[in-house]
Amino acid sequence: MNLVAALVAIAVLLAVTIGIGAYLRYAQSRPRRHVPHEVVEPGRLGADGLGEVATLLQFSTELCARCPGVHRTLASIADAHEGVRHLDVDLTHRPDIARHFHVLQTPTTLVLDRDGVVQTRFGGAPSREVLELELNRLISEDANV
Repeated sequence: MNLVAALVAIAVLLAVTIGIGAYLRYAQSRPRRHVPHEVVEPGRLGADGLGEVATLLQFSTELCARCPGVHRTLASIADAHEGVRHLDVDLTHRPDIARHFHVLQTPTTLVLDRDGVVQTRFGGAPSREVLELELNRLISEDANV
């Protein structure tokens, strides 16, 4: 194989790798609303209850670099909306919860309605704007019922 062909092959592999990585990053941070709607029991997570309107449930680990930033964002959003609670569950020593909720990366965030039913799931670090939109959608649906 000559040098030009080798360089072209490396460039193609690099472009494909970058493309796949960009797509995966894009897909992971998008909200998924087609999730199994199970009811989350706060006692199992070590919490005394859920929010009166909604709950932002974050799954973290001790070694997660992006988790503290997501924690601050979720706490800020919860503080700005009455009846919204933020729960942060450390999965480092709770692999049973990670398996139950199929958490393959941290942070993972679930948006729960007031009954604890999972409405939306985010893998990775969601943007504040998307979280606000999802929360407002949930609050408006709750107000229309």
